[in-house]
Amino acid sequence: MGFFALDFETANESLASICQVGIADFSGNATKDDFSTLIDPEDHFAGVNVSIHGIDSEDIAGAPNFPGVYPTIASILSEHIVVSHTAFDRVALNRAIARYGLPEVKCRWLDSARVVRRTWPDCAKAGYGLPSITEKLGIHYRHHNAL
Repeated sequence: MGFFALDFETANESLASICQVGIADFSGNATKDDFSTLIDPEDHFAGVNVSIHGIDSEDIAGAPNFPGVYPTIASILSEHIVVSHTAFDRVALNRAIARYGLPEVKCRWLDSARVVRRTWPDCAKAGYGLPSITEKLGIHYRHHNAL
């Protein structure tokens, strides 16, 4: 089975303020390819968001805005299964699309947090966050880095 895992980081409380995207192409038991870029959110950076992911206005200097990255995102995700952990990334994508009047990306969404909560009873009410799940599965990752 193949799917694309998607993650966004945002500059502030607006889910449309995407400042980084990471997409990993999973096929079989491994990643086949990936795509990541910083994005100019054309918005302010809130201190709390910067403290979480470390991306600020200096980091995105010269980065494309969302419409500049959208064609790549849409071409990767269209007509595929897209996995996000909670609805955050699906909502962020749709809000950025609406903000710029871009066409909807037609794909099938799968929420990995829901899968985890239904698969492992000990994660049903708590412990289904990415740090807990990656530790449980022995996966190394950098928290709050979109890729």
